Amino acid sequence: MDTDRVKKVCIVGASGKLGQYMVRHALDRGYEVVGVCRERSVPKLAAFEGRMTVVPGPTNDPEVIRRAVAGCDGVLTVLVPWGVQQYASGTAQAVLDHARPGARLVFSCGWHITRDGKDTYSWMFRAGVRLAAVLGKLVRAVEIDDQVEACRRVFASDTRWTVVRGSTLEEGESQGLPVWSRHVGDPVLAGNLTRRVDFALFMVEALTDDALVQEAPAIVGRLTPSALAHSGVDDRG
Repeated sequence: MDTDRVKKVCIVGASGKLGQYMVRHALDRGYEVVGVCRERSVPKLAAFEGRMTVVPGPTNDPEVIRRAVAGCDGVLTVLVPWGVQQYASGTAQAVLDHARPGARLVFSCGWHITRDGKDTYSWMFRAGVRLAAVLGKLVRAVEIDDQVEACRRVFASDTRWTVVRGSTLEEGESQGLPVWSRHVGDPVLAGNLTRRVDFALFMVEALTDDALVQEAPAIVGRLTPSALAHSGVDDRG
């Protein structure tokens, strides 16, 4: 998709740290921006007052999403597994159901999501994910398995989707567009660190990158040692 074909974008989960960075990147590109967030989080977007439209409400509410994505050329969605109410899968399904045909749909998640089962994880990574899943569900705070279900629904759809899988995140100044590979475990990703502002940059850039349509890129910061060591080498196979 050419840049000039993207005029209006919806950012679902706009009030979070990643969402706010995406808002900034989208506004910098001159896009008309619609943001969706829970009503109690609307004040977090005060810095953008007058520069974007905010649709308050739960992101897994189909009616909220229907109103927010109307007329949008692209939808950027933060898949957050809040609570034990199928929040992530409900959000993904609402976007899949109500985004206009042909819109670019870009979703964010972590490395724990696998599309084809070919990703390789250390025992420590797998144990950490399982522990977080068990504890999160026990205290009814997060439902990691629901994020897996959300991505399964995206992968099964025939929309123009991209699922961006982020490594460990840190704050800091931008280091530029992250590098990506199709499978966790590929050497280029060994650095396992990305600036959050650059995760957001990759999400926004994906709107106009047709090479990422129906891909699930795992990303890492472009200045990590592993990325620098593999610069100029295609590790996406």
